[in-house]
Amino acid sequence: MNDNNKLAEKEGWISISGNVSLFVLKMWAGLVSGSIAIIADAWHTLSDSLTSIVVVVGIRISSKPADKEHPFGHGRAELIAAMIIGVMLSVVAFNFVIEGVSRLRTRQEVNYGMLAIVATVISIIVKELMAQYAFWIARKTNARSVKADAWHHRSDAISSIVILAGIFLGRHIWWIDGALGIVVAILIFYAAFDILREAVDLMMGEIPDDDLIKYIEEACHRESLIGMHPHHIHVHRYGDHIEMTMHIKLPDNMTLQDAHEIATRVEERLLAEKGIVSTIHMEPERFKHS
Repeated sequence: MNDNNKLAEKEGWISISGNVSLFVLKMWAGLVSGSIAIIADAWHTLSDSLTSIVVVVGIRISSKPADKEHPFGHGRAELIAAMIIGVMLSVVAFNFVIEGVSRLRTRQEVNYGMLAIVATVISIIVKELMAQYAFWIARKTNARSVKADAWHHRSDAISSIVILAGIFLGRHIWWIDGALGIVVAILIFYAAFDILREAVDLMMGEIPDDDLIKYIEEACHRESLIGMHPHHIHVHRYGDHIEMTMHIKLPDNMTLQDAHEIATRVEERLLAEKGIVSTIHMEPERFKHS
């Protein structure tokens, strides 16, 4: 495991420890006060723990070398786990919507108490600190899963701010707890949707972004002054392992050996600078796709 993976894994374990501790604190405050909104917020915090577990497991599995059964590595196991978590979070959010609606229908009030206020303030401070730390690790390691974890920390801090506002409003508005329970459930739904969307997109394949296309064009130009016009670019991600195929155009009269040497130099540059394992198909310059 390289240094970046070790840093990312450390962030994951810190997130798990912090989130589990906050979950216990919030759940205690929610049960004591009888607040469905605080209990829902506690489960929102636990959802961040599940995301952090995915980060740790994904890094561990992605660090395993390719084998006979998995020639491209094991990185997509993280995506499968993420989809399972997304479905679980959706079920949790749906249950809180049902409970919130029930409280609104029965006009059930809640007396929050000082414990709820203290637990919520602690959660806001700790979650924002965890978000800042995760963003720092993400910038240092360029780990997308850690960046996603950071945004989950921040979304939890925002939901806790909503709860804190509701605590003070709850003294005057009887329906605030049920309504906030539904609001937090919507935030959980959004987190679940985001997890599922990203996992499904990566599983199905993705188009290269503009920055990568620009880099590929520059890499081709640096290896030969011939305009190769890279196109038909496909990227396949397996965690940290990235496979890419693309077509380039070369002069019609170029020998196969010269063409192969140019393509090989481009492949070696992509691997050395971007860690991309590429396969290049060479076309004669005047060849046109049907």
